[in-house]
Amino acid sequence: MTDGRVGPKTPVSGERAVCSSQHPIVTDTMRDVLAGGGTAVDAVIAGSLVQAVVQQDLTNHAGMFTMLFWEADTGTVHELNSHGMIAPDLPPFHRVPPPRSQYSATGAGPYAVIPGFMPGMKALYERFATRPWAELCAPAVHWAEVGHVVDSFEHLVMAQSYDFFLYTPSGRAHFAPGGHLPQVGDRWPKPELHRTMRRLAEEGPDYFITGGWAQDFLRRANELGWPITAEHMAVSRPEWGSGLRYEHRGHEIVQLSPPERQAVFCSMVLGILDELDITSVGHYTESAEALYYLAHALRRADKEANLVNDPRIFENPAEVLMSRDFHAMVAELIRRSRPTVDLAKHVEVTGGAARLAAIGQLTPPTPAQSAGSCELSIVDQHGNWVQSMNTLQGSGIPGEVIGGVPMIGSNGINRMDMWLGGWFTGGARMRCAIGNTLVFKDGRPVLGLGSPGSVYCTVPQVLSNILDYGMDPYAAEDAPRLYPLGEDYQFSMESRVPDEVTRGVMSLGLLMSPLPAYDWHLGSYQMSWRGDDGKLFGSAGPRRAGSAAAL
Repeated sequence: MTDGRVGPKTPVSGERAVCSSQHPIVTDTMRDVLAGGGTAVDAVIAGSLVQAVVQQDLTNHAGMFTMLFWEADTGTVHELNSHGMIAPDLPPFHRVPPPRSQYSATGAGPYAVIPGFMPGMKALYERFATRPWAELCAPAVHWAEVGHVVDSFEHLVMAQSYDFFLYTPSGRAHFAPGGHLPQVGDRWPKPELHRTMRRLAEEGPDYFITGGWAQDFLRRANELGWPITAEHMAVSRPEWGSGLRYEHRGHEIVQLSPPERQAVFCSMVLGILDELDITSVGHYTESAEALYYLAHALRRADKEANLVNDPRIFENPAEVLMSRDFHAMVAELIRRSRPTVDLAKHVEVTGGAARLAAIGQLTPPTPAQSAGSCELSIVDQHGNWVQSMNTLQGSGIPGEVIGGVPMIGSNGINRMDMWLGGWFTGGARMRCAIGNTLVFKDGRPVLGLGSPGSVYCTVPQVLSNILDYGMDPYAAEDAPRLYPLGEDYQFSMESRVPDEVTRGVMSLGLLMSPLPAYDWHLGSYQMSWRGDDGKLFGSAGPRRAGSAAAL
């Protein structure tokens, strides 16, 4: 096991299997399932169920679930997307104001959605699981009863988001038993959630879809004035697919298909950088020119990827956006729009010298993604690979806690400049940015990765570090990351680059706003990979808590 604390971690290696998560209890659970003969699918079900017990600061049983699964026996990639769904033809139901003011420009808080997590669990279990349902639920039942020990990272996240639940009696009772948040080192049992998990183990996932929990959810929604019906509860239908594929430097990359925008976004960034011959000018942490190109590539991809919506109700521009001709055109535009004189004085005069050292004081050009998400990475002894995410985003009625399950609704905003949004008619699925990624070489998986946090812009940075620059996967994850360039010629980046690079990018007309050296909003990757010697490796990133284990 690697240390579960925030900070540097050592990758693990194994001959048969590896797994990684953001919490040692979750990693232990998955390792035990694998050691007991279970598959990667069994492990991800058990891991996701227990994760929503011990990490309610980041996920819950009413959120959403996505997955890429490489089935070794058939050589097939299976994509599963089970989002929380908008109740069709009903206006958005806002229960509480926006958390902190992150989205205050819209004038409305998050809206209620139909949960997608458990429909996803049901679809995955019925199609691919090999172990009994109650057995996979057992760790979640146990940890809800005895309670887990609150760590410093969990307390940090709860302290920053707890005020969201001050608006509801159920929220206050759940997150502040006795009037206070559970403190670091406290054991936090959840009796109400324990009863819910026992019923889930006994009755199966339908307990959350049509059974007792679903009826409680429906009843509370109607009491609050959200007029959903049993028919609305059935709209969360998990979608199976095969993922969206593209080539890069002799590798095939598979990511979630539209309305997810990650594959389109990553394809654009990697393609534009390739057309700019990015490796010839050095790494972006050592070369101002490379950093200039990366910031611009991220900005352009961020704009264009928001044209992607649900292909069932919109035309699909993915083929155009992922074409090499388009990448070459954008690369030439970036190259031909470079300044021809030194702009450092202009940037210093307009930005102010003090702002260059004001770590974390400038707002990132794009609002940070909701903190709540949990990535799982697994390779089992049968050669199956799973990369999945479960998250509190898109979960039920904002601020309410039902059966020990807290919910935040959806922070989706229907704007062209937001990666998270949806449409309240036509049965459309939410557009989102989830980083589940599998990388293949010669037809076989060699790398699985994904992350919570501001994943909409970080996945191509990690992939470029690995596939363009040949970095070790953990070193690629550890390297400083940045947000896309903003319209004001500024971008935010972790403050671990040499001063000459910061000054050099100023000469090119850009102001870098320094973030903390390791900013947890920029994600922390769960990864599995196969080395050249055939050995399996797994790791959890340094920006958050987490651990990896191997067999």
